[in-house]
Amino acid sequence: MSDLKAAFDKAMADSKNLSERPDNATLLQIYALYKQGSGGDNNDKKPGFSDMVARAKWDAWNKLKGTSQDDAMQQYVDLIESLS
Repeated sequence: MSDLKAAFDKAMADSKNLSERPDNATLLQIYALYKQGSGGDNNDKKPGFSDMVARAKWDAWNKLKGTSQDDAMQQYVDLIESLS
């Protein structure tokens, strides 16, 4: 396992134990970086207007389209470390 993948896995665990809950914008950024880092570009169908939470998550992830998984993993690790 690469050092980056190990750091990403540790950051995923650490994200569940943050001292305080991040604001919604930061939570969306965490979600999007996690999805991009673990799965790559968003190819899911865009949710309808009635599901605002799913749509916000989809939009946040879709903004990272073209970002490499390694870059997204590193940004995720850095963000979680900055919140810890």
